[in-house]
Amino acid sequence: MILEKVKKIIVRQLHIDESLIDIDSHLMADLQADSLDAVEIIMAVEEEYGLVIPDDDAEKFRTVRDLVEYVEKQV
Repeated sequence: MILEKVKKIIVRQLHIDESLIDIDSHLMADLQADSLDAVEIIMAVEEEYGLVIPDDDAEKFRTVRDLVEYVEKQV
């Protein structure tokens, strides 16, 4: 469930097809997100789940899996 919501956020932010995203997709290398895209994705995840993700944690997100696992631990 969290994976599907995160995928939808990424699709909306990056304007890409959902079929291009899997759990091990690297946000920058595979999905071509830049640093601003990454910030916007994180902000959208925070809004979706009512979280505040500290910058120190956000900087560690490299893959979709990193983001999904972080959210799973927080909710």
